[in-house]
Amino acid sequence: MVDKIKTKDDVFAEIDKHDVRFVRLWFTDILGVPKSFAINVNELEGAIDEGMGFDGSSITGFQEIEESDMVAKPDISTFQVLPWRQQENAVSRVFVNVNNPDGTPSDADPRYVLKRNLERLKDKGLVLNVGPEMEFFYFKDDNGTELLDHGGYFDLTTLDAASDLRRDTVLTLDGMGIYTEFSHHEVAPSQHEIDFKYGDALKMADTVMTFKVVVKEIAHRYGYHASFMPKPIFGQNGSGMHVHQSLFKGNNNMFFDAGQPDGLSQDAKYYVAGLLKHAPEITAVTNQWINSYKRLVPGYEAPVYIAWARRNRSTLVRVPMYKPGKEKATRIEYRSPDPGANPYLAFSVMLAAGLAGINNKYDLSEPKEKNIFHMSDAQRKAEGIGALPGSLNEAIGFMENSKLVREALGEHVFNAFLANKKKEWDQYRIQVTDWELKRYLPLL
Repeated sequence: MVDKIKTKDDVFAEIDKHDVRFVRLWFTDILGVPKSFAINVNELEGAIDEGMGFDGSSITGFQEIEESDMVAKPDISTFQVLPWRQQENAVSRVFVNVNNPDGTPSDADPRYVLKRNLERLKDKGLVLNVGPEMEFFYFKDDNGTELLDHGGYFDLTTLDAASDLRRDTVLTLDGMGIYTEFSHHEVAPSQHEIDFKYGDALKMADTVMTFKVVVKEIAHRYGYHASFMPKPIFGQNGSGMHVHQSLFKGNNNMFFDAGQPDGLSQDAKYYVAGLLKHAPEITAVTNQWINSYKRLVPGYEAPVYIAWARRNRSTLVRVPMYKPGKEKATRIEYRSPDPGANPYLAFSVMLAAGLAGINNKYDLSEPKEKNIFHMSDAQRKAEGIGALPGSLNEAIGFMENSKLVREALGEHVFNAFLANKKKEWDQYRIQVTDWELKRYLPLL
């Protein structure tokens, strides 16, 4: 297990121990695309004390060119030597807080957006714990979707490239102090999943970003390509990022009530009701790409219907029942997000929706334990089961009118995110696809 970094002295002890020569400063743009720049290790002390300046106008969603100066201030608790670069003149990374020149946090920084939302819990002594399930594909290269294996769910495949990749990824994460609960082959061919033990939401968002980089780095080392694209293969299941969530106060899980038959506290039920009520509004953030809505369709296990249940995986929210009556294991699972989401923003809007349910004491509908995929439209309507937005454009419409999402993201990120997504939709809708040519050219 990697030693915990707590002080500047801890950082420089690690630097001496591993002969670190360069430090990469990590952050994300508003879409969750990882960004970094490297500094000489001799510059790190100054960066920790005063930050490092950079041009924010070139980062999606950050600043306009006339006010482009921004400052990257390392969060030393995230310092980590990169195992795949541990040789002579090693390389390390550290996540940064993006600040304005006057030292105040930048409203454009997604990491700050999540920190600001988590502050809402501190006054109550609460912590949001999350545990995402990360699904992804391995392909021969980034030019197509040629598979590395033809396995299915939980298949024990022969020793192949995909097995090696997944094993080395888990070992690398372990070397970085990131604990994975388990890994396995997913439903689609060449699709895999690695899950994390739940933890503090900010650290987990950092972990998600680190994980995505590690998965891609290990695949690249083998000469292959790893993709977190939500739906890369027609006719196969897409990749999700199911997010398990619970609120803790000290060692007490606020979602657990031993006196209830299902073990769920009233606050947990309010939280679920908040997620269900605001689901259409937050979907543009949890599923932010055109391609995300190729996954959110009936028939491929993706949750498209707004309902909750205990064991039923056809609902949007599920209450896992692996360990009934166990306080620490009690949580809710929000199943629509995909791994292409920005985790800082996705965790922020899910928390905002859940807290709205608690603060406003939303009524929770009855659980739907029947397979909703097998119900007719009339049956779903009769039971009051709505659906998530069917396209990015529809999701943008819900988000644009959402006071909850605006407050959760802040004015800057809210407006910049919407502008970016509207541009993406406009670029997409003017394309002429192969499907259209094959269907209409001979006919019309």
